[in-house]
Amino acid sequence: MNRQAQAAVLFLLGGALLHAGTTDLYLRYVKAGLRPLVLAAGAVLIAAALATAWYELRRHRRARTGEHPEPRVAWLLLLPLLALILIAPPALGSYSALRSGTALQKPYAYGPLPAGNPVPLSVVDYASRAAYGHGRSLHGRAVRVTGFLALDGKGRPYLVRMALNCCAADAQPVKIALTGALPPVLRPDAWLEVTGTYAPRLARDPVNAGPVPYLRVTAARPVPAPRDPYDETWNT
Repeated sequence: MNRQAQAAVLFLLGGALLHAGTTDLYLRYVKAGLRPLVLAAGAVLIAAALATAWYELRRHRRARTGEHPEPRVAWLLLLPLLALILIAPPALGSYSALRSGTALQKPYAYGPLPAGNPVPLSVVDYASRAAYGHGRSLHGRAVRVTGFLALDGKGRPYLVRMALNCCAADAQPVKIALTGALPPVLRPDAWLEVTGTYAPRLARDPVNAGPVPYLRVTAARPVPAPRDPYDETWNT
């Protein structure tokens, strides 16, 4: 690849990072706290592209006798970058969740439940209180949890959120098994806001034998996918 193509690739890649960092697109790849690094990386790549183009202009007058021109097919390397800019990849969903064991971890302590009835909880918070706290902090309280649906090979429904350490490459699922008043039609990857109560029942994930607590559903409604589809609260 000649330097013109190098500069174009660097510029487009930097532009893609800046585009992702100035919109919510970056949340499909990394956790929210890494936004400044995404923007900084984009700026550095654009600066490198401009420097490369400037260097190429300086040597433009040099003789090219005896050199072989680079194949034009090298410009096809720009196509993946254009796809990155124009096509937003979907967040990890039920396919990945069912092929990975639950990443639920025992917390050091449980904070007080938030105010409200029902109590808004994340999938991770409910699952840890139900599985490791044996539901003691949940007794007598209705909860509201949001996640996407996953159906196993036997059609059993789970409410899932992919937990994130750093980026989508290390995302792992945390699962809640659902029972009770479920919608008549369950579509994998659909986002649901579920209201219910603690169910004193615990299953084991068939992938890694991790704990999967149950939630007794009293009401459920479809909701749009959230701005940030991943859960970063599990390691805070």
